[in-house]
Amino acid sequence: MKIIVCGAAGRMGKSILNLAALDENIEIAAAVEFDGSPFIGSGDPKIMSDIDLDKALVQADVIIDFTNPGSAMNNLRKVRAAKKSAVIGTTGFNQEQKDEIIAVSKDIAVLLSPNMSVGVNLLFDLVSQAAKLLSDYDIEVFELHHNKKKDAPSGTAIRLAEIAAQSAGINLEKSAVYERHSVNKARGKNEIGIMSARAGDVVGDHTVYFAGPGERIELIHRAHSRDTFASGALKAAKWLNGKKPGLYSMKDVLEIQ
Repeated sequence: MKIIVCGAAGRMGKSILNLAALDENIEIAAAVEFDGSPFIGSGDPKIMSDIDLDKALVQADVIIDFTNPGSAMNNLRKVRAAKKSAVIGTTGFNQEQKDEIIAVSKDIAVLLSPNMSVGVNLLFDLVSQAAKLLSDYDIEVFELHHNKKKDAPSGTAIRLAEIAAQSAGINLEKSAVYERHSVNKARGKNEIGIMSARAGDVVGDHTVYFAGPGERIELIHRAHSRDTFASGALKAAKWLNGKKPGLYSMKDVLEIQ
């Protein structure tokens, strides 16, 4: 299988390239960065500009994208035109961009996931089960990442909150709370707090709290290496290759019901 890694100079991109180079079933067709990146022309394989992505796609099967929402959408449009497949680990998409991804998935196979880790996707399932059984408990989501991460809360934390809200029958759009310091009142019954911290070189910690009368349940995932996510992204790319058009997730890859 031939892959293209978009965001090749980033932390995730480097991890994916390193693991892909060790996999005899994968060939790296191209490594891509945004036009004007100081990393263009460096590395092995040499990093190319996303302006030429359409040319590279001729020789590829699947792209793996860990960039930013704007770049990811531009890349996805080129993948659609080339009739290839896309694994998207980029987060932070607005609703308009999400709608476009859904539209694109009618023409090509797209796998969209805020987190490619096997453990985190198991956590998604556990949170869903817990929220169904503990819908009257207070639900809070906390995430900790390294001090270079730009988006907050993380895409994974948002997804955890979405899953908990859906399973508990809560409207997250009305109930999500991202800070409380400016509000002098008790916690609302259906609030779901989503809190972020940025410190040091933490790869990624996520905790979901279910707190009720006299007890508290904590579901925790801690990532010790980005290779966890990179390995999941490559697993997703292998699974997606040759699939019919549609919008897929890591649940499909891992066969989680």
